[in-house]
Amino acid sequence: MRMLHLPTFRHNAVIGACSWAAVLLAMFLAASSQPAHAIPAFARKYGLPCSACHEAWPKLNNFGQVFKDNGYQLGNDKDAPIFQQPGYWPVSFRATPNWHREHTNRMAVDQAASGVQGVSVAGWDLSGLDILTGGTLNKNISFLFTPSSDVNASFHFESAWVRFDNLLKTSWLNVKVGKFELDNVFSEKRNLTLSANGGPYQIYHFQPFNDISHGTTPFGIGDNQIGFEVMGHSKNSYTRYSVSVLSSTDGQVNLPTSNAYNVFLAGSQAFEVAGLGLQRVGGFAYIGQSPTYYLTSGGTPINGAGQGNKPFQREGIYGIWYIKKLDITTMFTHASENKYLVTGTPSTGTLPTGTQDASWNGALIETHFTVNPRWILVNRYETIRMSKQSVPGTPANLGNIDALTFSTRYYPFMHSRDGFAIHPEYSILRTRGVLGTTPAQDVTTSSLFLGFDFIF
Repeated sequence: MRMLHLPTFRHNAVIGACSWAAVLLAMFLAASSQPAHAIPAFARKYGLPCSACHEAWPKLNNFGQVFKDNGYQLGNDKDAPIFQQPGYWPVSFRATPNWHREHTNRMAVDQAASGVQGVSVAGWDLSGLDILTGGTLNKNISFLFTPSSDVNASFHFESAWVRFDNLLKTSWLNVKVGKFELDNVFSEKRNLTLSANGGPYQIYHFQPFNDISHGTTPFGIGDNQIGFEVMGHSKNSYTRYSVSVLSSTDGQVNLPTSNAYNVFLAGSQAFEVAGLGLQRVGGFAYIGQSPTYYLTSGGTPINGAGQGNKPFQREGIYGIWYIKKLDITTMFTHASENKYLVTGTPSTGTLPTGTQDASWNGALIETHFTVNPRWILVNRYETIRMSKQSVPGTPANLGNIDALTFSTRYYPFMHSRDGFAIHPEYSILRTRGVLGTTPAQDVTTSSLFLGFDFIF
């Protein structure tokens, strides 16, 4: 994931691009008057409108959360595949052709007299392709399978799981096995931000800038993981919990790192406030470990033979606050990483004097204003501050980030056969002291994005 932020845009370029985007948006607004409806695969199955499950596709409302928690079941005859029409095919395809501009205010450039120069790139692009198929195999046995490709049509399995629902005839016991998304408050797979800077949640993926292990043992709470999950919820999903035991591979297949296991815990409670809507508070904790060295054969590391595991952890609390059409999510996180991992030192080795575990804190505020089911406005601000640097003499603010994103999604149409969203977005990200000049300088990057997000 990228870790960079705020540029120096040429004024006329910004005005031109924004004006062009506004013209396109106005054309689509004028061209369509159909009501918004649901995600195609499940909409075709149940004949429900999009607004039954989504505040704005792909953001779930509480009914959509209950439907998901129940294993994609409504509790009627349409749940079981055997009762479906032969022509029903539970598959959707999603892609996002787009125009985007990426700008970095400072970059090491060989041709620059000072060695440092701002760099901008822009043009039309593709997002890759998601193939989504999910639903029920039988009563109380649900599944989701998502082959996904990058822009070069190189496929991987984004998710592939089966879940046994309502075990012992209670919604409090459901077991999922395979590769799946963690029970996060923000889903990076149903995200309302799509640009290079604004798409990923920095708070989910941040690691210390001088973390040597970052290139070999990456980790992000927003990444789909492999393992099993025990999850439960009340009938209306106001109360929810989940416990996951995961391979310590950050969702990568073939056991590329070690034979260790990680644990993810999450829980939340929702409650109604008269005149405002449904509020929710919750928390999570990820307790993991990564290897510090590998067994080798002929000098080559043996796949999966990671040794000398050392711990890392992430924990957070959050609240989702509704004021009618406006919802505000606030989150605070704390994280730490063992000093052997940060410095890339084998557990059998010797650390420099004064080396300590690294730790950092993060805060996030994200707002959504749902003008109507066809138009939503999104804003997010994230900040991460290092609390303790691992290596002695490291500047206290090295790697600190501030990220700001604005986006909107408008849906000219959304029905049971397909859906379409026009998605302008602007995001900026600043990272402190990461350019290795003397003195070190901050780096700011930005993304200007206009996407045409469609699913059918």
